[in-house]
Amino acid sequence: MSEIKKIGLITSGGDCGGLNAVIKGVSAMANYYGLENVVIPNGYAGLYNLIDFGTDDLISLDYIRTGLFHSNIAGSEAGHSRVKISKLKDENKYNRIKQGLDKHSIDALVVSGGDDTGSVALDLVNKGIAVNHVPKTMDLDLQSYSVGGDSTINAISKMAANLRTTARSHNRIMILEVFGRYAGHAAFRGGIAADADCIIIPEVAPDFDIIYEDMFANYTERIKKSDVKAGSYLIVVSEALKGNKPEDDVDERGFLIDKTRGVDAFGHYPLAGSGKTIEAELKKRMKNDEKMKEFMEQVHMYVQGQYEIPEIRVIRPTHLVRCGDSSGYDANFGKECGAGAVILLMQNVTGATVTGVRNGVVEYMNISEAIKQNTVNLNQVALHEALGICFGRKSKKTVFGKKMKLDTVNRYL
Repeated sequence: MSEIKKIGLITSGGDCGGLNAVIKGVSAMANYYGLENVVIPNGYAGLYNLIDFGTDDLISLDYIRTGLFHSNIAGSEAGHSRVKISKLKDENKYNRIKQGLDKHSIDALVVSGGDDTGSVALDLVNKGIAVNHVPKTMDLDLQSYSVGGDSTINAISKMAANLRTTARSHNRIMILEVFGRYAGHAAFRGGIAADADCIIIPEVAPDFDIIYEDMFANYTERIKKSDVKAGSYLIVVSEALKGNKPEDDVDERGFLIDKTRGVDAFGHYPLAGSGKTIEAELKKRMKNDEKMKEFMEQVHMYVQGQYEIPEIRVIRPTHLVRCGDSSGYDANFGKECGAGAVILLMQNVTGATVTGVRNGVVEYMNISEAIKQNTVNLNQVALHEALGICFGRKSKKTVFGKKMKLDTVNRYL
């Protein structure tokens, strides 16, 4: 690889906490090595159109410019887009990108994003472009910890916990549907932190009868034992839910999708309906359950024609779980991995996903390995089932083992 004098920085995919820290980490380490570093704005769209930028259009990230934004704020100063280079119809697309890089004398790229972004980064590496990757996704579905995960878990936990005030005031069953795509890490960890009663994740096909039984038992008992007859039940559900009816619109994995909206650049239909589906299934069972009517009458809540079953509310905070503030963990991790990506470039290592910097050593893996999907470990689910959380399945008595860890690597999850 030729000598690196100038680095281009790209953030791509979805925004989240910790990305501005990545930008600062890349910039500060590049400045430490005496390298020029510039933002290529708006993700891969900016990279594809780099040839059209004027020589003075790209912003150099010197100390003064990076001081205008802060690591503890979510989002990205560099901007985002969802563009898959390999799917562009332009037969000259890779030469166009290389010409843009040559025009601006950019020798290497640092790209921060999730599996879709990483797949494009790998594609560019295979086309002879020097790229290193910083893992970023609030879904936490890469093989390493990813910038944005902790910030999102904290946001979900706070939202879910705050819902208890309105839930208890109205004796409601609350369903919080959160992002996460095909992996349930965000719902799983956020729900655990908020003491959710039930957590539904893509890794466990839900049995609605089991969810109803757990809801009925806990909800009714709380109200019965309350001196003011107040109680609630909290469900945190990931956005991806397996369809259970022949007429359901599902993707190739069997998850509910919204086909009224088009696919994105990576071929994904929007996921849809997990919260509403659970609401419909619970309502159907409540209406058909004579014990629910008896309970409502027993605690003097029953009003014929108006208040015959408990209220259910579905809350979809959507982008609120990924915006606002970055957690301290993500700000630290983002800065260190951004710096690590530059260090690897200076050591002639490309095609790498930085997984952390520990004891002064940059840890990394090949991008191709890093972007393989990582789902929630069902042994962890079993542990929290033993602690009393319902996951919509029949739990079994689990025998937990033990192992002394000899290393100090923190894998977060």
